[in-house]
Order: sequence, then C-alpha cells, then structure tokens
Amino acid sequence: MENPATFALRPISKIGWRYLLRHPWQTGLMILGITLGVAVVIAVDLANASAMRAFTLSAEAVAGRVTHQIIGGPLGLDEQIYVNLKKSGVIEAAAPVISEYVSSPELGGTLIQLLGIDPFADYPFRDYLRSESEGQKVQSPTHLIDFLTRPGAILISENLASRYNLDRCIETMDGCEISLENLGEIKSAVIVGVLKPDNELSRRALENIIISDIATAQELSGNIGRVDHIDLILPENKQDVLAEQIRQLLPADARLVTVESRQGTVQEMTSAFRINLTALSLLALVVGLFLIYNTITFSVVQRRPLFGVMRCLGVTRKEIFTLVLFEAFTTGLIGSALGILLGLVLGQGAVRLVTQTINDLYFVLNVQDIQVAVSSLVKGSLLGIVATVLTAIPPAREATFSPPRAALSRSGLENKARRAVHLAAILGGIALVIGSVILLLPTRSLVLSFVATFTVIIGFAMEAPLVTMLLMRLAAPPLGKVWGSLGRMAPRDVVSSLSRISIAVAALMVAISVTIGVSLMVSSFRSTVVIWLEQTLQGDIYISAPNQTATQTTAPLNPEVVRTLESIPDVSQLFLLRSVNVDSQFGETHVAAASNPTVAGERRYLATTVPEEAILAEMQRGAVIISEPYANRTGITSPGGELTLYTDRGAATFPIVGIYYD
Repeated sequence: MENPATFALRPISKIGWRYLLRHPWQTGLMILGITLGVAVVIAVDLANASAMRAFTLSAEAVAGRVTHQIIGGPLGLDEQIYVNLKKSGVIEAAAPVISEYVSSPELGGTLIQLLGIDPFADYPFRDYLRSESEGQKVQSPTHLIDFLTRPGAILISENLASRYNLDRCIETMDGCEISLENLGEIKSAVIVGVLKPDNELSRRALENIIISDIATAQELSGNIGRVDHIDLILPENKQDVLAEQIRQLLPADARLVTVESRQGTVQEMTSAFRINLTALSLLALVVGLFLIYNTITFSVVQRRPLFGVMRCLGVTRKEIFTLVLFEAFTTGLIGSALGILLGLVLGQGAVRLVTQTINDLYFVLNVQDIQVAVSSLVKGSLLGIVATVLTAIPPAREATFSPPRAALSRSGLENKARRAVHLAAILGGIALVIGSVILLLPTRSLVLSFVATFTVIIGFAMEAPLVTMLLMRLAAPPLGKVWGSLGRMAPRDVVSSLSRISIAVAALMVAISVTIGVSLMVSSFRSTVVIWLEQTLQGDIYISAPNQTATQTTAPLNPEVVRTLESIPDVSQLFLLRSVNVDSQFGETHVAAASNPTVAGERRYLATTVPEEAILAEMQRGAVIISEPYANRTGITSPGGELTLYTDRGAATFPIVGIYYD
C-alpha cells in the first residue's frame, strides 16, 4: 500500500504548481526578486574571487617556493649584495630577481610582468626551465640556448603566444622581435621560446608573465647593476638562526622579511574594498527578500478562502504548511538558477571594474577572465533558496494556524496585522537603538559596523507599518476634502490592507534609502575630489613620465626634460614633484616630495602639532605630514609621533607634524 504521506504530498504539489502557473505575473515577480538578489551576490563574489585568485597565482608564480626575501629601498638592491651572500656560504638557496611591468603593442598593449631570473640559481625556487626529460617547460633545448646567449631574449607563455598569433615565428630560428615599453622607454626584445606548463594552475599563473635572464631584464628595465630583491629558502628548523646570520651580513639599505608578510600586506590593503562590495551585494539580496516576502504573503492572503475550504474538507495544517513552503522552494530554485546565469554575465563586467579599481588604487593586477568558483555558485544558490523558504515561513504559519472559519474571512487577518503593528514598532525601535549604539562604538571592525547598519535597516522596516497607518489616518481628512468619498476611501483601504501594503512600503523604503545613500556617497566623493583638485592642482600644465597606473606618478622624468622646461622664457614658475613607494613599519607607503613652497598651505588639516603657517618650516627641517586615510589605516590617531621609512640609505625616522584631508 502506498505511503499516505506520499499520497498526500502529490495533490498538494499539483495545487502549488497550478497556482504558480495560473498567476504568471505574481510568480514572475517572486522569481525576479530572487534572480536579481542572487545574481548580484554571485557577480560580486566571482569578481572578488577572480581578482584575489589572480593575485594569488601571480604571487605564487613569482615567489615560487620562497620563504624569505631580501629587499631594499625604492631603487632595489645592489647586485653585489647577492655576490657577497653567496660567498659567505651562509645560505645555498638564494636567487636574485628583477620584477618590472612592461607593455608591448605586439602583446595587446596591456601591462605584463617582466620577471628576470638567474637560470642557474633559480631552479630551487621556480621550475620554469625544467629540462625536457623532467617534464618539458620550454619549447626546445635550442631555444633554451638562445635564451641564455642571445641579447634581448625572452620567453612567454604558450597561451600568450597563441592569443596574439606568435606561434609560427617563435618556431623559426630568428624568433619574434617585439618592442617593450617601460616607463616611457622602448627597448627591443626577441621571443625565442614559449613556456608550456604541465597543469592548468601553472598555465594561468604564467599567462601574463615574460621570463628573461636577469642581465637581459636589467638592460630592458634600465636597472643596470641592481636587482629588485633576493629570494631565499631557509630550512624550517634553522630559520631563526640563519635569518640572524643573514641580517649581520646585510648593509643598512637591505632588510630580510618573510614572503608571507609582504603578500599579507597587499591582501590587507584590499580587504575593506572587498568587504564593501560584499555588503552591497547582500543589501541587494535583502531588498529582494522584502519583495519575495510581500509576494508570498499576498499569495497566501489571496487564497485564504481556499485554505479555509481545504481545512473544512479535512486538509491538515501540515499539508497547508507544506504547500506554501513547496511554492517558495520552487520559486527559490528557479530564481536561483536564473540568478546563477545572470550572475555569470554580470560577473564578467564586475571583474573588469574590480580589476580596474585595484589597478588604480593598490597594485597592478591582470585578470583576463572570470574564475567560476563552485563555492560562489553554491553560496549564491543556497542564499536564494534558503532565504526564500525562510521568508515564506511566517505567512505559511499564519495560513496553518488560522482556524478554518477565520481563514474564510480576511478581516481576521487584518485585525491580527493591526494588533501586530505596535509590537513590530516596539521591536523596530529596539533594533534602531541597538544598531545606533553599535555604530557609535569606537570600533574599526567593518563587519560589526555592517551588522549595525543592517540592524538599523531592519529597525526602520519594522517601523513602516505603524508609520503607514498613522500617515493614512492623517491624510484621510485633507484627501476627503479634495476628492470627496474617493479621497477618504483610499487611505482607509490602505489601512485595511495593512498586512500586505506595509511590506511593500518597507521594501520600497529600503530600496529608495539605498539609492539615496549611494547617490549621496558618490556625490560627496565627487565634491571632495573637486575641492581637493582646486586646492592641490595650482599649476597650469603638468608633465609626467608614462606610468603603470593612473593614480601614482612614480616614474621619474628625464633630467633633460626639466632643463628644457626651465629654458622656456614664458614659464614663470616650475616646481618638481617626486613620488615613490617605500617600505615602512606599516608596510608599503607612498611618499611624495615637492619643491613647491606653498605645498603645506594648499592642504586642509585634520590636526597639527604646530600652527599651519609653520608646517613648511618643519617639513624643511625633516618633518612629514600624512593623509587622513593613511592615518586611519595605520592607526595613527594624532600627529606628534614618528614614521620610519626604509630608504636606499637605510632606515630613516621622520617626525609627523600634521594629518591632512585627502
């Protein structure tokens, strides 16, 4: 005999399907809300995951099996440090590295990382040049000889060669001659071979990297006699002892650091950026949940007479509850599936936007395509399905626990809704107080702040029914005077339909508040930038060398350009600005020095240790001023402390005399 539970479930599911199909607009609204919410969550998550995965692959491709690095100031290290380190015999696994960003019209004109290595010392760190018998990495031994002996010889990945149709010319003995641009200077290079990684992970890691001998990299980058850093592998059981011995051998302008600390600093720089994107995507899902809840509640209210008849005919509460949840699960499943597809499409554009922002603000990052992580798809679909089912539980419970006679009457539901208005308002007020108190706490936790923000949003949403009811009662008399009986009926109908109208009002309120909030934030940013530009850009013409990013002009100008500009008779004033990235006790720091005597007066200050008119004199004596964002990131609450920078002449300490708005 068939299981009664199974027998009962089948008619219930048929009723659910029939209702969904007979109300396409209502069903479509539910599915649309779920789809948009899931799509935004997945798109942002895929963009974040793709950008961070690209950074991880790039870091692994460059770092390899490195445990420690010897780094210097902005100009890198003298290559003699590597020679002395090898002669000392303290460490065997050491390899010099040059890492620069170049572009080539033959390779699409995008930024590509040029990695200069010593093939004879680099094998323990990176296996780019394994021999054919060990698993071929380079196209042929002949090309490997050219790589070591031919001037300007470089290797590129197989995918990069295929993308720009360079396979055929690489196979010839002459190779492919291309031009590489670095900081405005163009040099010639010859592609003599391709890298053929033996797995997909290595293939992606090497996709946007050019490999050259370190001497070739020095010529192409103009860093003759210099290296960017020296990679080390220190045995785990001897790391502390060897690290101390190495530090004793290093000059003042060199430091020994762990590779995890350098990579971790970069990841921390983008953490707040990624959390903001995630919070906005979850907020979009919250708005979608209001729409879902309102639509499901409407469907329940619309069928209260039907549910009453079914209860009178013997349908159990469990079956009614199952019916409503089945409809919610079905719409959640369909909406999540469509949301995944739309999220993949939106993710393509989100990857480009996120990558461009990271390139402009933090570091150069190349993401060629989206990384579809199964975890992102599962997370997005689960959010859509689970959230939909959870929002369906309250109306399902209401339909379940109403007596059959009360279910046939809508007035009972509305009476319950009006009685619940005051309770919802009290709970909303408590949520507002809790959220506001958390926001007022002196904390730097973004997660806690976002939790407080969402609590405030929910609090305002719970106040919507009471506010709607009060406003309708206040609006009834003046509307009645203007439109007569129709003017009085409209507000009364809103109050009498409070169970479904209030949810729609709350959803609309949240959507409008988010739109206004984001618009105010963007307009405030634009106004701040305009004020900042008016204060700082006092010149008529600005000249800078080509650089990898648009926000930081770290590329130096040729001194001949400065002398030429000084010789122009119509130039009344000429000021110089030098920008460079250096390490500090807080990680990488952007330092700018200017010859403009009014540079200190062009700033607006949050706090200073001396009068503003005396700041320039303090700076000329060796003091520095820092920006408010830098102070927030490093935890500097007020000026008066010191900042240590690791320069080409060793560690230098500067007093902080002011914090300025930026």
